[in-house]
Amino acid sequence: MTANERTLQSLFGDMVAWRRHLHRHPELSFREEKTSAWIADHLEAWGLDVTRGVAGTGVVAKLTGGRPGRAIALRADIDALPIHDAKSCDYASAVPGVMHACGHDGHTAELLAVARYYSLHREETVGTRLFLFQPAEEVLPGGALGMIGAGAIREADAVYGVHLWSPFPYGTVSTRPGPLMASPDEFEIEIAGRGGHAGLPHQSADALVAGAHLVVALQTIVSRSVDPLESAVVTVGQLQAGTANNVIAERCRLAGTVRSFTPEARALVRDRLEAIARHIAEMHGAKATVRYIEGYPPVVNDEREAERFFRVASAQVGPEAVKRCEPIMAGEDFSYYLREKPGCFFFVGAGREDGTSAPHHHPLFDIDERAMLTAARLLVAVADDAAADPEAG
Repeated sequence: MTANERTLQSLFGDMVAWRRHLHRHPELSFREEKTSAWIADHLEAWGLDVTRGVAGTGVVAKLTGGRPGRAIALRADIDALPIHDAKSCDYASAVPGVMHACGHDGHTAELLAVARYYSLHREETVGTRLFLFQPAEEVLPGGALGMIGAGAIREADAVYGVHLWSPFPYGTVSTRPGPLMASPDEFEIEIAGRGGHAGLPHQSADALVAGAHLVVALQTIVSRSVDPLESAVVTVGQLQAGTANNVIAERCRLAGTVRSFTPEARALVRDRLEAIARHIAEMHGAKATVRYIEGYPPVVNDEREAERFFRVASAQVGPEAVKRCEPIMAGEDFSYYLREKPGCFFFVGAGREDGTSAPHHHPLFDIDERAMLTAARLLVAVADDAAADPEAG
C-alpha cells in the first residue's frame, strides 16, 4: 500500500462523520448557508485559498501543488431536497421535511477528503486543484451557471465530477463517452374551461375532462412522433382539478417533465406538447396555456476524458469493476461545466448488490458509505493523471 493510499484510507472515518453531520443538517437549494460556512471553515483550516459566497452559497477552494502542471477542477453539489427523512438511524435528518435524498452529502464529504488529501501532499502534487462546492443542483436554473459566471473554472484545464448512484451496486464504477444524462425540461399546462353544475354538463366546458384526455394524448409524443432510435420521456407528474363532487371544474393544471438527449428530439417534443395541449383543449371548448421551462442541457462527456477515466479506474479498482453504462434519463447541471471545459462525469455504485436500495429522491434513500472512499480515490487518480498529461490541449 502506498503512502497516498494510506492517507485516503485514513480519511475514511472523517468522510463518514462529515457525511452523517451533513445528513443530519440538510439545507435546501440556495439556502445552504450553514453547510457552506462549515465547508469553508474546514478548507481554510487546511491552508487552502478559499472563496465564500460563490453563486450565493457556493465555495471554491484552490490548492497550488509543488510541481508544475495543469489546473484540474473537481466538483461536488451540496444541496438537499424537500423530502421528509423516513429512515430510523442516528444520522437521520433533524430538519422536518428536508433530507439529503440524492447523495449530495456523500459528494461533499468525499470532496472534502480529497481537498484534505492534497493539503497533506501539497509538495508532491502536480499542478493546481480547484475544489467546487456548488449549491442548488436540484432546482432550475441550478447553481452551476452561477459558479461558472463567477469564474470558478476560468483557469481550469479540465473538470470532473462524480455521482454516488444507488441503482448501481457498491464495487462498480461507470460512465460513457458522449451523452450520459438527459436534459430535464419541465412544463406546466393550465386549462381554462367553463364551470357549472354537474347535472348540466352541456352548459359547461369541463376542464377536468380536457385535462384527462391531455394526459393520455401526451403519451403519444414519444411513441408516435419521436424516432424510435432516439430516446425521450414525457411524464405528467401532477394533475389538479375540481373543488366538489357536483361541480364541473373550470380549471385544470398539469405539470411534468420532458427528458431527451439531442437538440432535435428536445425541440420536437416541445413543439408536439404545445400543439397537442392547444388542440385537446379546443376540442373540449376550453383554452390551454403552456409554460415550458428548458432545464439543464444533456451531460455530454468528452470522449478523450471518458477514456482517461476508464484507463485510470481500471488501474484503481480493477477492470472487472469498470462498466460502460447506458445513458440515464436523470439530469445534472454538471452539463454546464462540460460545455465550458473538457471533462468527465462518472458514477460510483453505492447500492446493495441485490438491488433493494431505495431509489434516489425517496424518503428511505441511503448509500453504502464505502462508496465515498472509492469516489475519492478515483477523483484523486483522474485529477493526477490529467494534471500531468503532456498531450492534453
